[in-house]
Amino acid sequence: MPGPSVDTMTTTASPTARPLRAALSPSRAADFKQCPLLYRFRVIDRIEGPPSPAAARGTLVHAALERLFDLPAAERSPEAAVGLLRPEWERLVREEPELATLIAGDAVPTDGSEIADGAGVDEATWFGDAEALVRRWFTLEDPTCLEPAERELYVEADVDGLTLRGYVDRLDVAPDGRVRVVDYKTGRAPSELFEGKALFQMKFYALVLWRSRGVMPTLLQLVYLGDGQIVRYAPDEADLRALERNVAAVWQAIRRAAETGDWRPRTSRLCDWCDFRDLCPEWGGTPPPLPDNARALAVDPSAAGEPEVAQD
Repeated sequence: MPGPSVDTMTTTASPTARPLRAALSPSRAADFKQCPLLYRFRVIDRIEGPPSPAAARGTLVHAALERLFDLPAAERSPEAAVGLLRPEWERLVREEPELATLIAGDAVPTDGSEIADGAGVDEATWFGDAEALVRRWFTLEDPTCLEPAERELYVEADVDGLTLRGYVDRLDVAPDGRVRVVDYKTGRAPSELFEGKALFQMKFYALVLWRSRGVMPTLLQLVYLGDGQIVRYAPDEADLRALERNVAAVWQAIRRAAETGDWRPRTSRLCDWCDFRDLCPEWGGTPPPLPDNARALAVDPSAAGEPEVAQD
């Protein structure tokens, strides 16, 4: 006899069990599309990859660009943005003290644009690279002419019982009502082979905004600070309906994996950058045993007792 739908399953770990809230973010959907075992490691096993100075630098640059718009338009200069880096880093370290260990050691050689992953990178080099990314943004956009409607906006929409959710870096709304979704990337623009993954994320946000607000974004804009490129895409209704069908298919596949416990790996060129290769059977590793509530966690990460951070 088949099990209950994941949309109506309840946890049984305690007498205060609650109905599961089926939910999906663009990052987790992309994880499953790339490799079901990757989705399992991140969502069910809750294994975190090693801390990365490059990822921390990206978080810092995002924070500085967000805070810059707190200033009056005339004061939004490159120097003002660079001046936000140290205070924002201090704030981030207060919230997550382990971040401080990432830039606490001796110098690590870099090529001037990418910080080598590994603990203890040189502090001056690390902040210098963050400053370069912030300054490059000013060659791509003029913040004195921008007044974002939203920054770091949490968005969600219910689509046939599935909650789609995520965070949008910036939402611009023109006087005539046109909406632009902007996402900052601190790396380089991907090749055509990998560009689809980034556009999937942006179309996902567009779908959520369309379904939650009834307004279709006019433009999706990816700003790559690593090499100073901007990728723009104008979605239409056919695009978003196709994406909606794609997300529904991904969700059905996640449900099947949750029911069967079959989270088999899918190898690709992206395996070269995977943090979990030592646990993957395709590379000689052994995954940890599935937790007792694996089925619940697969469809509702907050079943672990704490909400999923849907940052993308």
